[in-house]
Amino acid sequence: MARSHIAFAVIVTFFTSLLITHFVINLGFSQPDTWHHRLDQTLHDIQQTHLFSAKDLQANDVPTAPAQYLIGVGKADITGPVVELNLMGYANTSQVGTGLRQRLYSRAFIVGDPKDPSQRFVYMVLDTQSGDTAIRNGILEGIRALGPQYSAYTHKNIAVTGTHSHSGPGAWLNYLLPQITSLGFDKQSYQAIVDGAVASIQRAHSSLTLGTISAGTGKVTNANINRSLYAYLANPQSERERYEDNVDKTMTLLKFTRASDGKDIGILNWFAVHGTSLLGNQTIVAADNKGVAAYLFEQAMASNSNAAPGFVAGFSQANVGDTTPNVNGAWCEDGSNQECKLEDSTCGGKSKDCHGRGPFFGLNDGGAKSCYEIGKRQKDGALVIYNSNSLTPISGSVRSFHTFVDFSNFTFTLKNGTTVSTCPAALGNSFAAGTSDGPGAFDFVQNDPGAPNNPFWNVVGGLIAPPSEKQKKCQYPKPVLLNVGEAHTPYDWSPNIVDVQALRVGQFIIIVSPGEATTMSGRRWREAVYNEAVASKLVDSSTPPIVVLGGPANSYTHYIATEEEYAVQRYEGASTLYGPNTLEAYINSTLTLLPYLSDSATGNSPAGPSPPDNRNKSISLITGVVYDGAPVGKKFGDVTIDVSSSYSRGALVTATFVGANPRNNLRLEDTYTAVEQQESGNSWKRIKTDADWELVFEWKRTNGVLGHSDVKITWDTVGAPAAGSYRLRYYGDSKAIGGKITSFNGTSGVFKLA
Repeated sequence: MARSHIAFAVIVTFFTSLLITHFVINLGFSQPDTWHHRLDQTLHDIQQTHLFSAKDLQANDVPTAPAQYLIGVGKADITGPVVELNLMGYANTSQVGTGLRQRLYSRAFIVGDPKDPSQRFVYMVLDTQSGDTAIRNGILEGIRALGPQYSAYTHKNIAVTGTHSHSGPGAWLNYLLPQITSLGFDKQSYQAIVDGAVASIQRAHSSLTLGTISAGTGKVTNANINRSLYAYLANPQSERERYEDNVDKTMTLLKFTRASDGKDIGILNWFAVHGTSLLGNQTIVAADNKGVAAYLFEQAMASNSNAAPGFVAGFSQANVGDTTPNVNGAWCEDGSNQECKLEDSTCGGKSKDCHGRGPFFGLNDGGAKSCYEIGKRQKDGALVIYNSNSLTPISGSVRSFHTFVDFSNFTFTLKNGTTVSTCPAALGNSFAAGTSDGPGAFDFVQNDPGAPNNPFWNVVGGLIAPPSEKQKKCQYPKPVLLNVGEAHTPYDWSPNIVDVQALRVGQFIIIVSPGEATTMSGRRWREAVYNEAVASKLVDSSTPPIVVLGGPANSYTHYIATEEEYAVQRYEGASTLYGPNTLEAYINSTLTLLPYLSDSATGNSPAGPSPPDNRNKSISLITGVVYDGAPVGKKFGDVTIDVSSSYSRGALVTATFVGANPRNNLRLEDTYTAVEQQESGNSWKRIKTDADWELVFEWKRTNGVLGHSDVKITWDTVGAPAAGSYRLRYYGDSKAIGGKITSFNGTSGVFKLA
């Protein structure tokens, strides 16, 4: 997550006072019976062809070939409120949604043992900033509610990962700290993610079929750089010299191929790059570069004869911590046009003017074209691996484990015999400085391990929970700015209990990380698991382990820096919650449980202490839609600014309509807008929806008292299929005084593309 340029201290203080007011005026908490408030909606399922239904697959009916698995893929819409809600990632209160460029999805991948129904796992890739405890709990509850046929999917084998997009709706997280800039918790935003995630698992389950899995790797050289090079250089030179690059350029990919006809049903890959191509000053919801990559890959497969209908492409995050998609580097925007200072990413001693630049820096588009380009580069890299003739067949058992570990004081022994501990969660000074993807404010800079020298921030930190001398010593050399792990009023501010999870299919092992591991942290973690898997003969010696790291998943525990990077105290080190031994604690916990991935493992991994579930405690200061109104003489859906009669292909086509608040109906599995092409006579064919990158939906409140609003639809015709006649459609829902919601639509004039 990138800290924004806002005055975060003011927000914390303001929000704290609002909490007190909240209790005084007795607004009350959310009630349990409101969590499934949304009306059931028809889910227009993705067409998926398969050999068997899940219920037809019996243990004595399937072949025993070790390289065959039950495989299934599913995809569903999780797009929450696209307007009037803070976006999650930059922690910028001014970044409030105003529309939609691209729908958000949950993509689910199921791998199972055909001979043992209990041995399977679900790996989910959500177009969200991260996984989360509240979201995961909601998914588990939703799966249990589906009935006994879904009993194989449990807390131990469901991994909920986020692509780390910073441009999706927020207000769905479990802990108070990330709720502050969104003014609390929003049930509509939360439920959209949970319901779509559950639907994606349903679809993956219903598509289960026998098939094979193969793995490959390739380099994507131009889609990421290291945004915190000074901290990376603190790692031992001998270790750094083992690697060609200062970020991981390798993409690892799994291909899922069904046995019935040899067609591929999906791919799942891991590549490390931040979801910060779209900038903190843009307010249109999208899935950032990984969403673009998945969209483009699935489009390519729609016309590929080797791909089955309903092909699903998952572009999962990896050790993302110190990566950035702004590959042209970080530059000063103070008029000097100099590169930011290496040590602390400042310009003239300040952080606020240091900004990363994407491939198309200079366009006034909020980073949209750079985002598309970085997504395309990942898609192109994935296609090269997908089309390779040298993929490695996966063969072996399916296993998984999950446990919770309390990192507020986790004591363990290092390899050298030293006993060390973790600390209650805390954030340091440089957390407030932000990064070149999202600079901070005031006088904070990265690489600041000294004592705080800002009295205002000291007061704010004291209001949360003053750190004890023990906490200060444990976190050293991090100066504790926000002692969030010991702040519990009105409920926990940040997690102390972390998820430890790993999945295995054959020689392929997935570490599921709840935090953003830096480049070197990910390398050390993967290597430790690889070495232990070899030493313990976890996998067959003829098939060396392939180890990947996916996350941030299941919860959000901020960053995981190496001890050397932690000592530098740039943003990543300051955001490593549990002290200098955080990485080693994760590695120790993972290796301790690794025997549960062996062929001979019996029983389940220990559950561990349960983290708090704050869904029914979370406060919301987010106001709902009161009513919508249309101007005198107009009705909803009327065109107020129409299209021109003709355009050249490549032009932007726009139309404006009398609108209504899109929070009235999220139109999941549907669309707010469309482009239609005239076929013959009065026959029209839909060719674009708001799932397509080229079609942008924008909403603007024009009169708050009367409830008036405009909707602007823009189509970038660069990708138009052909010359011809077209029109734009708008689909909305208005709310009357009293609460009744009524659907409507509007249609632009016809225009020609030449």
